[in-house]
Amino acid sequence: MHQIQGDTRISPLLGERVTGVSGVVTGVRAFGARGFWLQDPVGDGDPATSEGIFVYTDEPPTVAVGDAVLVDGTVEEYYPGGADGGAQSVTQLTDPATTVVSSGNEPPAPVELTGADLPRRYAPRGDETAGGSIEGLRLEPERYALDFYESLEGMSVTIADAPVVGPSTEYGELWVTLRPQDHPTPRGGTRYASYAASNPGRLKVESLIPYAERPFPEANVGDRLDGRTTGPLDYDSFGGYTLAARELGVVGDGGLERERTRPQRGGELAIAAYNVENLHPGDPAEKFERLATAVVENLAAPDVLAVEEIQDDSGPTDDGTVSAEETLRLFTEAVVAAGGPRYAWRGVDPADGADGGQPGGNIRNVLLFNPERVSFVDRPGADADTPTEVVTRGGRATLSHSPGRIAPADEAWTDSRKPLVGEFRFRGETVLVVANHFASKGGDQPAHGRFQPPDRGSERQRLEQARAVREFVREVHEVDGARRPANVVVLGDLNDFEFSATVAELTADGLLENTLDSLPPWERYTYVFDGNAQVLDQTLVSPAIRRYELDVVHINAEFADQASDHDPQVLRFRP
Repeated sequence: MHQIQGDTRISPLLGERVTGVSGVVTGVRAFGARGFWLQDPVGDGDPATSEGIFVYTDEPPTVAVGDAVLVDGTVEEYYPGGADGGAQSVTQLTDPATTVVSSGNEPPAPVELTGADLPRRYAPRGDETAGGSIEGLRLEPERYALDFYESLEGMSVTIADAPVVGPSTEYGELWVTLRPQDHPTPRGGTRYASYAASNPGRLKVESLIPYAERPFPEANVGDRLDGRTTGPLDYDSFGGYTLAARELGVVGDGGLERERTRPQRGGELAIAAYNVENLHPGDPAEKFERLATAVVENLAAPDVLAVEEIQDDSGPTDDGTVSAEETLRLFTEAVVAAGGPRYAWRGVDPADGADGGQPGGNIRNVLLFNPERVSFVDRPGADADTPTEVVTRGGRATLSHSPGRIAPADEAWTDSRKPLVGEFRFRGETVLVVANHFASKGGDQPAHGRFQPPDRGSERQRLEQARAVREFVREVHEVDGARRPANVVVLGDLNDFEFSATVAELTADGLLENTLDSLPPWERYTYVFDGNAQVLDQTLVSPAIRRYELDVVHINAEFADQASDHDPQVLRFRP
């Protein structure tokens, strides 16, 4: 086994047919990529060489855990998700011929994974002559967490009483951490604090137990996977190293509760942002009800609500529909039914198929507002291709079109949602609100992948988008000047971190301030991805807004039962 695995990520016997590979079966997967794991119970004593391997059978395996077998097969490096995605490979045997020598053997003792044995450094730096790949580097399991996990690829491992840091999903998976002391959040998660803080203790857990025998447990952040969870260490492109459990622990309830923000006071303007995850009329009524109840009860019915991912009235059906009037009617009626205000809304329909997102859905940003508390200044005439401009009226910055889109023809917005800006009046003061949904991280190399550091190629488009928004804000500032600067709020799903170059571009020259900086570091997260609590949604304000209060309202991202995958946030201030 160790001769096949070698001491790098690529087998020295790649492509060769090997015979008489002996070991004991430690796990069987009868679904998905079907096969079984085989482990040498003796080994060579080299910590860099794994003693386990996956045998891909394609058909349901006919072996059982505890079988001693002999396998002939071809050595292959399989890239989950395809080689172009940047994931690491899994060394495996394909086209196997398997002979069962005996059954009922005790599987090799699993390696116990603990935070004490796990290196704090996440990954080695890739070989620049190989495009930044780490595949050809000799594994150093005592120095790097990715090397440590790779040295155990295919071997039986076990964890005990592990904190859950990523909720269970519909795909039967959850994330735990072996190092709960790394960047903890007050609610039991692990925060992604910088590109250098990848939190190596995170580990995905899946089950090899058929669902009919034991449904995968529901787990929230802050719960605990109690008892022993044991099985082979696998790897896939969605989450990286994965414990494929033949024995699964029991989820202990951590008592996580959904947060509620306080209501705004009479003189306070409350502006919120919420990604409602591809909302359309075909969604179950329960989704509309849950989102609406959250707006009323958890967000305390904000005066202005910027919503992202509102789909058109036919949802993902690609039939040329671009209007979202029915989607918005259902949503706002659900808010009323939940005891909230009757929100009005303003938006600009996109051109069909031009704004990215789920094909056919035509997602867009929309501004909802409570007309009993705030008024909207309508300046009609904008369409998908018409930019709104900064226009001087009475010595103040106003909009040529309200609502309108910022620079929709700019290449920065190719296949991406265009920012929607609206002009509001509150207690005699003008407030410009810019709702955003920047380009996604799709196509980026994964943090756990074979290229280190990973290329964040999608960031280049978000940088251009940030420049376009900041240029708009700069034009507003130039009109209003320093004596009476404008109230500008830029918010929404920026699809990037608070420490990213995207946000640095937005806040350059002091035109905008990131309100997340007002929160303690451990409170800065709106999304949970691969067990990392991280920031994607943000609210920025112009210098005129000096005193404000931001609240990230944790109601979705940490929970298995989600109405959306994002947590909303509410900004309160006195214009």
